[in-house]
Amino acid sequence: MNEIEWLNNDKLALDIWNKKYRVNNESFDDWLSRVSGNNASIRNLIKNKKFIFGGRILANRGLSKLGIKTTLSNCYVITPPKDSIESIFECAAKLARTYSFGGGCGIDLSNLRPKGAKVNNAARTTSGSVSFMDFYSHVTGLICQEGRRGALMISLDCNHPDIEDFINLKTKQGICEKANLSIRVTDSFMDAVINDKEWKATYNSDITGKIEKTFKAKDLLYLLAKRNWEWAEPGLLYWDNIRQYNMLNTNKNFEFSGVNPCAEEPLPAGGSCLLGSLNLSEFVLNPFTKNAIFDYSALEYATAVAIMGLNQVLNEGEQLHPLKEQQDSVHNWRQIGLGTLGMADMLIKLGIVYGSNEAIKTVNEVYKTIANTAVESSLELAKYYGCYPMCDKDAVTNSSFIKALNLPENIIKDIKKFGLYNSQLLTCAPTGSIATMLQASTGVEPNFAFKYMRKTQSLNGKDTYYEVNAKIVEDYLSISKEKDIQNNPVFVESKDIKSIDRIKMQGTLQKYIDASISSTINLPKESTIEDIYNIYIDSWKYGLKGCTVYRSGCYREGVLVSKKPEDVPITSAPKRPIKVPCHIYKIKIKGENFIVCVGLYKDKPYEIFVFRLINNIDLTSENGFITKQGKGIYKLESKDLIIDNILNTNISIEEKAATLYSSMLLRHGVSIKYIIKTAKKANDNISSFSSAMCRILAKYIPKEIEGKCPECGAELVHEGGCIHCSSCSYSRCE
Repeated sequence: MNEIEWLNNDKLALDIWNKKYRVNNESFDDWLSRVSGNNASIRNLIKNKKFIFGGRILANRGLSKLGIKTTLSNCYVITPPKDSIESIFECAAKLARTYSFGGGCGIDLSNLRPKGAKVNNAARTTSGSVSFMDFYSHVTGLICQEGRRGALMISLDCNHPDIEDFINLKTKQGICEKANLSIRVTDSFMDAVINDKEWKATYNSDITGKIEKTFKAKDLLYLLAKRNWEWAEPGLLYWDNIRQYNMLNTNKNFEFSGVNPCAEEPLPAGGSCLLGSLNLSEFVLNPFTKNAIFDYSALEYATAVAIMGLNQVLNEGEQLHPLKEQQDSVHNWRQIGLGTLGMADMLIKLGIVYGSNEAIKTVNEVYKTIANTAVESSLELAKYYGCYPMCDKDAVTNSSFIKALNLPENIIKDIKKFGLYNSQLLTCAPTGSIATMLQASTGVEPNFAFKYMRKTQSLNGKDTYYEVNAKIVEDYLSISKEKDIQNNPVFVESKDIKSIDRIKMQGTLQKYIDASISSTINLPKESTIEDIYNIYIDSWKYGLKGCTVYRSGCYREGVLVSKKPEDVPITSAPKRPIKVPCHIYKIKIKGENFIVCVGLYKDKPYEIFVFRLINNIDLTSENGFITKQGKGIYKLESKDLIIDNILNTNISIEEKAATLYSSMLLRHGVSIKYIIKTAKKANDNISSFSSAMCRILAKYIPKEIEGKCPECGAELVHEGGCIHCSSCSYSRCE
């Protein structure tokens, strides 16, 4: 078998393998040997697509022998910066160094004093915790990782007085765009929301004293829902659920400091996690038939092998972490993250509808099997090699996660005697690249769509769209002999599934995941802010550790889209005809007469020329022609005017620049509304030259319906830069 056979000759899959995970044109056989560490059991699981390591392992394992400094961990949490300028900038250096080794990072900024607090330097007051976020985002964008950029998660506690500024930060394109944002909310906050109480955010330190800011808790959550509706951020971290449900909640020496960029890994300061995923779709026997069953014995075997394989990588990579704090944390706590992909495809093969009661029952059994096997496998390693250095055996035995599994009594006794080899075992990562490479559904999510466009920048160094046709459809049609999937109810897309069913599914999974789950609830464009607000409430009630929502049509473009977005209109200007018709206008600016000529191409504005009128004349015709007679020579001809070169007329440098830039934008197809908006940013004085020019351009804006008239209820029309009623006399200027 070669990579072409392994990946079914799929272009996107092969591009991912070649450009992300293949090293020095190695053969498929050599690649299997490298990424498996010559472990025959792991190699066979990968070859049979039943298990796959996370991307950093696939790309970087074995490269240290070549002297290349790379990490095998996908993600880290950097020690949160202390409230000092030195610590803030030291944190940036840690981010940069970690990115340079290929790892993503999470940081929490709750230690930093809020905006307006006193500082003992020339500034006198601080710009606040939020002000440093764009700085960290900029650092993230600077460091390249084999064609991709670093990944960053920034979090802030709901108790911080800057929480409202944090929620409102990403309300414009380009602000903090290299970071994901999440708010750590507590049970107390959610109780205040539900009971409509005030929320007092408090920051207290010896230097600043107590700083408080009071909000209505419900208003804060609604504001968060509004920003998510608009921008798909920030996300929510249910921090008490994270702290209280794991294998470390009774260990007095442990504390979570933040989460990784996709939020599936809560980690301590300096913490790191290696990722790997079981492909559940490959454990279904007799798929798409009435005899379809899940192979639990094969899953138990694969889980045990995967735990062993991840720990081999853990030990192999202990000295490959970029920072000393990371090496120490990994040595002391030994976190790994075994997750899954292909869950949606598994349900389809079993003939089960995602989100149904039967689906919840099935995933309950599947993930219970994974959890029990993973714990027992870590126990066996502890018996042979010893437990992780910071293991408190009694604390592990009494942890919320171990208790919830209802393990056999002999297993509990052995855990109390030997401890576990790992402090953290299970997670659910998004698996976007590896699942796409294996042509399976991603993570634990439903299929986004069965035919869609996937956008990527890292594969080709620029935005590239691949058309994806879900292989599960092809497999089904080849076995069932059906012509399409239209009449099969198990083929549901994410947009077809109620959010409450998504939440119930994730709540069921969370019982068997000691870390967390990365899963995005996709909403249709018509969803409301209230819908997202209610998702936040329900997610907390069902015990989720985090909540991420993406509404189709929001201002932030998604990686997966139903169709390729339209390109920017006319990226190259059409060639100008030698002679174009034009409209001619006479206007007055600050007592001076000007002539404005709008050249037309295919009846649309193509260029604009403006010049002072020395001799006052009456225009009897508003039409003419502009002929290009050479480089920089444009002749105007009309019934009333003949000017040999309108570029050599009486006009200031600033006025000439305004017309040249506007002409360039018109020729390249930029919206007139955008040109006017930009010009007004430069000078919004109503009597200015640019404002007068914009009033002429506004005549060419097409009519647009702008809602209902507040006076008579008829349609409001946007035309020529103003909004007016199509029925009565109501009007207003923008």
